[in-house]
Amino acid sequence: MSVEALREQQAIRRTTEHLVQVFAGTHSAEHVERVMQAAYRRFDGFPVRDFIPVLAERLARGELAVRVETNVPVEVATPEERPEPVPVARKMPGRKVLIPAGLAVAVAVVATVVVVNLGQEEPPAPPPLATVRGVIGSEKKAFFEDPQVVRAFAGKGVKVEIETAGSRQIATSTDLGGYDFAFPSSAPAGEYIQRLRKVGTKYTPFSSPMAIATFQPIADLLTKAGVVKQDAVPAFRIGRHLELVTTDTKWDQLAGNSVYPVDKNILISTTDPRTSNSAAMYLAINSYVANGGKVVHGASEEKTVLPLVTRLFTGQGYTDNTSEGPFNEYLTVGMGPSPMVWIYESQFIDAATQGRLKPGMVLMYPSPTVLSKHTLVPLNADGDRVGRLLSTDPQLQRLAAEHGFRSGDTGRFAQVAADHKVRVAADLIDVVDIPSYDTLENLLDGVAKSYG
Repeated sequence: MSVEALREQQAIRRTTEHLVQVFAGTHSAEHVERVMQAAYRRFDGFPVRDFIPVLAERLARGELAVRVETNVPVEVATPEERPEPVPVARKMPGRKVLIPAGLAVAVAVVATVVVVNLGQEEPPAPPPLATVRGVIGSEKKAFFEDPQVVRAFAGKGVKVEIETAGSRQIATSTDLGGYDFAFPSSAPAGEYIQRLRKVGTKYTPFSSPMAIATFQPIADLLTKAGVVKQDAVPAFRIGRHLELVTTDTKWDQLAGNSVYPVDKNILISTTDPRTSNSAAMYLAINSYVANGGKVVHGASEEKTVLPLVTRLFTGQGYTDNTSEGPFNEYLTVGMGPSPMVWIYESQFIDAATQGRLKPGMVLMYPSPTVLSKHTLVPLNADGDRVGRLLSTDPQLQRLAAEHGFRSGDTGRFAQVAADHKVRVAADLIDVVDIPSYDTLENLLDGVAKSYG
């Protein structure tokens, strides 16, 4: 069944439930349902479907509202039950039939639809949509493929086609010649694309803080080890975690560990720092802490922090190019291979709205954290149109919030999180700045060299 047909069926169902309540004192629910279905079937085969639920409701309401002027309400039979329909304009001897205005309007509208369909075999085709192509970070794929988002863009005359890539790939190695916009997941990557393509405009329609997806037993174990601080939302202390990494502490060396007693380093699973923005954000946070609570700047500071931050990545083994990979493993496999996964907050909320979270899955916030600002760089006028729509259209802002992004519709974001029982940080206070693009690239290149 198509999306349009499904929506029509849902509208008919809602209308039927409403009429059952309206006529509860005079008609049984079964009778109301029969009348409504009979009215709906009168429009079988009509190609123009936009107003069918409204027309069917008016016809059904007219059937149900007809009263013979006696003291006793009369159940009016459906067309199938009535052997010979009574013409609307004919008066029956000795009786008056009250025809409600709504039914007359409905009949007139139906007649109009019939005339239109007699004179025209097919409705005129809508104007073609302008196709706009973009390359985006994978964490936004579900948003752009949401049928509601597709319809919202179509309502503005736009069809958006997307391809996904790691945000660092988008900035450094993707051929942008065939795209109308680039939409990486960080401001530094966006600024580099602007510099490379000599583009003066950018849009930041939504953002997402970095977070850690884990499991309640792991969170409890790390709380005892002083790594996690339990508050309104669990806070993962980056400094304490770095201490465990520098001393080569293993999971099975943590006191009282009976939930995950494995001989592995206590590491967070990330994406590949050579291609992905989320790994670059992880590097940015840890470099800040390793640098004594200061944003890394200059060759000397880069050289100081590089040996420590490198160990956070090289001990992981295989890493995926995009954040979609490790998070999907977290959702499907469990804590065996990856007890902690570095993600965007939006991914966890979006999974909650889809019913993909399992009991015991927990969202933690690194302390400090960084805000990943999803930055759209238009490469031509069509791309600029998409950037403006995402930044200003209330419907698209609301839908972004429903996918877990922090957009201009802050109320909707908070409501979505509350409805799906996800504890989120209401106010992001412990947020640090990201190094400049060049510094971050130098650090990432240093990590890449250690892979051999």
